Amino acid sequence: MKLEQLQQRLLAAARLHKPGDRVPYAFEKRILARLTATPRMDYGSLWARALWRAAAPCVALALLLGAWSFIGTNNTATSESEVLSQHFEQIMLAAVDDSEEAW
Repeated sequence: MKLEQLQQRLLAAARLHKPGDRVPYAFEKRILARLTATPRMDYGSLWARALWRAAAPCVALALLLGAWSFIGTNNTATSESEVLSQHFEQIMLAAVDDSEEAW
C-alpha cells in the first residue's frame, strides 16, 4: 500500500469519528492547579547551563596557554636554564637509579 493511500484512509477514518462535546470531570480545576503550582527547581539544568557557559573560557584559556608554551619552547635555551633542567632531571631520577642497583 502506498503512503498516499494510507494517508487518505486514515484521514477518512478520522472524519467519521467526530470529537465529543463532553469535558472530563474537574478538567478546569486540574488545569488551573497545574498553572498556579510553583515549578520545582531543576538543578541539573542549572549545572548544565553553567558548565556550557564555562566551556568557552576554558577552551580559550587552554589555547592561550598552549600557544604560550609552544612559543616559549622555540626560544634558544640559555646555559643557565639548561643546567637547571639537567639538575632537576638528575634529582627526580635519583631514586629510580638507586632502586635498580639494589636488585
